Amino acid sequence: MQIRIATLEDLPILRQLEQAVIAAERPYNQAIKPQDARYYDLPALLDCPDSLLVVGEQDGKIVATGYVQHRDSKAQLVHERHGYLGFMYVDPDYRGQGLNQTIMTHLMNWSKQQAIHDFYLDVYSDNQAAIRAYEKAGFSPCLLEMKVHLSEQ
Repeated sequence: MQIRIATLEDLPILRQLEQAVIAAERPYNQAIKPQDARYYDLPALLDCPDSLLVVGEQDGKIVATGYVQHRDSKAQLVHERHGYLGFMYVDPDYRGQGLNQTIMTHLMNWSKQQAIHDFYLDVYSDNQAAIRAYEKAGFSPCLLEMKVHLSEQ
């Protein structure tokens, strides 16, 4: 797989892959809009100097994506800034080849060159396949977000 920086010309396929991520995660969160759901401001990610959005190409097509965004950390933490990983997606036909790990390594290496050494990502607690993949990359559970929906009555 060849990794390269995503460009504005990639936006149509990136938007399709974003919808694939949303479709894959919809079973874990019934509150995701049934239509017109968006996770990412892709043009802003492409334009932000604190972000790196990459694509992985294989067999002449984009088969993997991911980004890292450098963010200010909470005041109580020992690190002032951290890398947030998102849009971690691999085409189902290409899974099991370590492509997600390759993308994450690329993003974290880019961040380390800028003195970022702590990384976070979000994953649904019921998405065991994704959790295993992230644990394989060295991640461990840190904080569990909980939610409740109160009826309007």
